[in-house]
Amino acid sequence: MRRLCFSLICAVLPLPAMAQSYLAVNRLNVVPISATSFEVIEGRGEGARGMWCAAADYVLNGQRQSGNPRLYVQSPRGPSVTVAGRKGAVFTTDASSLPDGPKQSYSVSVRTAGLGLPLAHAYQFCKDYQIELEDILLRRADQ
Repeated sequence: MRRLCFSLICAVLPLPAMAQSYLAVNRLNVVPISATSFEVIEGRGEGARGMWCAAADYVLNGQRQSGNPRLYVQSPRGPSVTVAGRKGAVFTTDASSLPDGPKQSYSVSVRTAGLGLPLAHAYQFCKDYQIELEDILLRRADQ
């Protein structure tokens, strides 16, 4: 009887971090930390492009922000701050919260704090995960 009650309680009370997480278009979890910062949890072998995509998708569709703010890496890829035993990177839309200020780079990375991209640029990495009708029609025409 105790096991049944414990099981029911566990099923009804979800974990706080996972209940608030957002599943991005590329199936990476994004966990909000504050109004302007959030962590993308690494998974499925996704690299920097996948993590930037998840961050942009969260800002556009999870937070429903308008305009074209810049996204910044607040804390580089490393042990997760929200999910034990996982790796992640913390992103922010607030440049004043960066430890050493914003930085510029020609490469896309999540290993340096302060690197930033415009939201629209980061969201372009999500095109890798979208299948469009033309893709299916062209594939059938080639066969």
